[in-house]
Amino acid sequence: MRIAFLTAPEGVEQVELTEPWKAATDAGHEPVLVSTKPGKVQGFHHLDKADTFPVDAVVADVTADSFDGLVLPGGVANPDFLRMDEKAVAFVRDFFEQGRPVAAICHAPWTLVEADVVRGRVLTSWPSLRTDIRNAGGTWVDEQVKVCDHGPNKLVTSRKPDDLKAFCEAFLEVFAEKGAQTG
Repeated sequence: MRIAFLTAPEGVEQVELTEPWKAATDAGHEPVLVSTKPGKVQGFHHLDKADTFPVDAVVADVTADSFDGLVLPGGVANPDFLRMDEKAVAFVRDFFEQGRPVAAICHAPWTLVEADVVRGRVLTSWPSLRTDIRNAGGTWVDEQVKVCDHGPNKLVTSRKPDDLKAFCEAFLEVFAEKGAQTG
């Protein structure tokens, strides 16, 4: 499976990018780092700069049908920058319209709110997003990982870096199910 990891160059919570990336690679999938600009993406350990990662594709040059699934890492900066980029928001929305699985952790559901795809869905996130999710028509729950199959695709969400093990297991299982249906 080819999996898009959508990040903003300005900063992503590093562990929320690297752990799911490693899990996808270890499972035999092809992760692709997609960003709003070419070059590199800045990783962060909370508020401290960490490593940088090379961008594989620019969101303006790819479409959801080039991928089998989408992972949205969190951190505060990443989804805040993504939700202000029309092409990034359209890219996310396209995964939902095509029925492709999506996984989002921590603050990443902000981008889902902007893409107007949480209405009628049950999801989790960093607790500070609870009101945004409710205002967008979603139901927020405080769970380690939540898999929602409202509509044609499944959405996997988790709250924070401490949930990464469960998040990775859940999104890999959901993405494998989708791959078996289309393969």
